[in-house]
Amino acid sequence: MIDPDVKAQLGKYRQSIDNIDAALVHMLAERFRCTKEVGVLKAKYDLPPADPAREEFQIERLRRLAKDAHLDPDFAEKFLNFVITEVIRHHEQIAADLKG
Repeated sequence: MIDPDVKAQLGKYRQSIDNIDAALVHMLAERFRCTKEVGVLKAKYDLPPADPAREEFQIERLRRLAKDAHLDPDFAEKFLNFVITEVIRHHEQIAADLKG
């Protein structure tokens, strides 16, 4: 049986984690709303869906932010690469839909 004080503390931590997860989902949704508009603009002006120079800059920037926040920069880079890959996929789909 778990000590009631330990169980209560665990519940508090888990509630904080749940709140952070919800905030992350909402932040990602807002980010993707913005990147969708970028994708529309790129498609409209026939710009490429990927911008390697911007991506490299953002990865380095995020690595610095992660380091300052005491988060593993490698993890932050993996996360951003995942997001970037998804954004590029969306941009490609937007361009295909507009040409379509």
